[in-house]
Amino acid sequence: MTSPFDPTPHMSRRNLLGTAAGVAFAAATPSPAESAPPAAAAHPCRKSINLWAFPYPGTMNLEQCLRLAKDAGFDAVELNYDLESDLSPKHGTADYVRIRRLAEQIGIGISGVCSFLFWPFPLTSNDPVKRTRGLELAGQIAACAHDLGTENVLVVPGAVCIPWRTDHEPVPNDVCLKRAKEAVGSLLPAAEKLGVKLNIENIFFNGFLMTPQEMADFVDSFQSEHVKVHFDTGNIMMYQYPEHWIRILGPRIQNVHLKEFTKKGTDTSLESFRPLLDGTTNWPAVMQAFTDVGYKGHLTFEYFHPYAHFPEALVFQTSDSLDRLLGRKTYVPS
Repeated sequence: MTSPFDPTPHMSRRNLLGTAAGVAFAAATPSPAESAPPAAAAHPCRKSINLWAFPYPGTMNLEQCLRLAKDAGFDAVELNYDLESDLSPKHGTADYVRIRRLAEQIGIGISGVCSFLFWPFPLTSNDPVKRTRGLELAGQIAACAHDLGTENVLVVPGAVCIPWRTDHEPVPNDVCLKRAKEAVGSLLPAAEKLGVKLNIENIFFNGFLMTPQEMADFVDSFQSEHVKVHFDTGNIMMYQYPEHWIRILGPRIQNVHLKEFTKKGTDTSLESFRPLLDGTTNWPAVMQAFTDVGYKGHLTFEYFHPYAHFPEALVFQTSDSLDRLLGRKTYVPS
């Protein structure tokens, strides 16, 4: 697998298809006043997008989503494991190998696997039945990632609180920490055998691992290269700054959600997350921090509201925004 600190990351080529998506791509082609800077100026990270940004499975199937991502210029897609989808307990190795081969045929990578299932089945829940089910699902997610050919498994290790769920009983901080360490420790042997990494995500709203120092200590406590960080730029934006976390976490960062957040409102739900660049993130500072720590892995846009009309627009817009963040496109006023 390619390390996020690999000095020669894969750069995929765009295939233009005669579809509405292809027309949108052509419309987004830079004008003469807009061009790519010299190669040395471009950031080496790889462009990725989470499947939640697509109208899947409503109006597009998985193959259509993968092809759209490729047409829009993405290097990879992050897939999501759920109870009802192409990635679920209802499927197995043969199904995931077919998806892996499909992605290879299309020419799009799989940057990782994540899941919302850590919320209904928290690894630190006061309900032992939910904890057990959460561990079972986490193991299945890790096996799925291995079969898909990606080493990245996003893990939410625990939650003191889950503000958006009325069925979650708050867990004392010390109990949460103890259970989270036990849960990740129990998943680690299988992860090492599978060759995947358990990437711990920072989520401010769950009241757990609230500072970069706490995150670093938690990850370091396992003394394993198979426990890393999945850093999310948006999840701590309400009260903290991603550029600070990046420098402290440094090489612990294995994968990244490049999520936009706006501080202009007071909403703490998913509505606070915005299309890329339509928020209050200091992106130049964030990208400089990634450069300073030598991160060269995937930068995955994560968004939860695919456009109801012309959903391909969000995908192409995001690809264009990422090109600007990565220094691959610049605009020079005439």
